Amino acid sequence: MIVVADTTPLNYLVLIGHVDILPQVFAQVLVPEAVMAELRHPAAPTAVRDWATNPAPAWLEVKKPGTLEPALEFLGAGEREAIALALETSADALLIDERAGRREAAKRRLSVIGTLAVLDEAGRRGLIDFDAALVRLRQTTFRLSSALLRALGRPRTTS
Repeated sequence: MIVVADTTPLNYLVLIGHVDILPQVFAQVLVPEAVMAELRHPAAPTAVRDWATNPAPAWLEVKKPGTLEPALEFLGAGEREAIALALETSADALLIDERAGRREAAKRRLSVIGTLAVLDEAGRRGLIDFDAALVRLRQTTFRLSSALLRALGRPRTTS
C-alpha cells in the first residue's frame, strides 16, 4: 500500500515516538517537499525539526508534485502538495488530519486516513500498545474526541 503523508500526522507520530511504524503499516511512504519544509520550520517542535533535518529515513521518499491545483490555494502548502502527489502517484491513501484537507481529498476521490487510524492499525497488528500511544498523544496538542474513538470501534477512555 502506497501512502502520501501530510505534515500533521508525521508531526504527532514523531512526538509520540511512533513514526517508525509507518513503513511497517505501509509498503511505501511518500512525502512532498513542502511537508518536509513545514516539519523543519522554526516553529515546529524541536523533536520534529531534528527528525526532519536529519537525512530522511530510507523508508521515506521525498517527492515534489508536478502540478498544483489553483483551486486548493486556500490550503497550506503541505496539504496542497500532499493532495497533488497522492493524485499523481495514484496513492492508495492520503495520511492527513486537517478537516479542510480531508474534505478536498475526498472530493477528489482519494482515500483518507488520519493519525489515529494509523495507530489503531499498528495496535491491531501488535506493533504498538494502542492505549499507551493514546496516552502519549493526549499529552500533545492533538484533538482526540470520543467520536473518533467510536469511529474506530474503540471504547471511550479516560483523559
